[in-house]
Amino acid sequence: MERFRTTDGISIAYRRWGDPSARPPVVLHHGFIVDAVTNFEAPGVVAALVGAGRYVIAPDARGHGASGKPHDTAAYGEERMARDLIQLLDHLGMREIDLVGYSMGAVVSAIFAANHDRVRRLVLSGVGAAVAELGGLDVRALPPSEVAAVLLTESRSAIESAPAVGFRTLADALGADRVALAAQVNAANRAPIPLERITAPTLVLAGADDPLAVRPQDLAAAIPGARWRVVSGDHTTTLGSPAYLPALLDFLNS
Repeated sequence: MERFRTTDGISIAYRRWGDPSARPPVVLHHGFIVDAVTNFEAPGVVAALVGAGRYVIAPDARGHGASGKPHDTAAYGEERMARDLIQLLDHLGMREIDLVGYSMGAVVSAIFAANHDRVRRLVLSGVGAAVAELGGLDVRALPPSEVAAVLLTESRSAIESAPAVGFRTLADALGADRVALAAQVNAANRAPIPLERITAPTLVLAGADDPLAVRPQDLAAAIPGARWRVVSGDHTTTLGSPAYLPALLDFLNS
């Protein structure tokens, strides 16, 4: 694990796997609560990419994993995480990448690709129409106030009865900083993303039973030339779908 420091002083941890090659590196941006290892290494995504000859880089977003965890809401938001990503690439001296984002990381990736021409291929997973319609994750499925409340409460009965109990269970299982995570929830992007400015070939890859990735075809329609595909799985199991890795590798290596 390596680190760099952002312009606002946050330490960002990142990992690299495989060997540099003539093809652009694949940068993986994880989802909310988890980190690069949990989201991408554990389900075999990293191993599959390295096995296909790709060089892989994955940061832990601010507030997550081994990166710095400020408690100030002003330190968060997917737009700020996209700025962290450009600083990571500059730190590593990388001009062009293939970018894969999952859930929160897909919002970060869409913002990045809409504002920078450094993406050769873009994959957005764990998201659907809400990225185009709401500027981020689908708050219609789970309001941010409920997620923040279950992360911050110390009441066991409130946790057990909360619709967002799964977020608290995952945060506790990973030993996450729940105050930092709640700050990200409150800062999550709601501004329109200029998806029409994305020039990279794009694949929207969603789970059939993922309530946070409904109508992926509508997200694809908002991105010039994008394609979409549905595989089995819900928000926590899509990456383990038998069809996910073949679809990802076929798109990135085309």
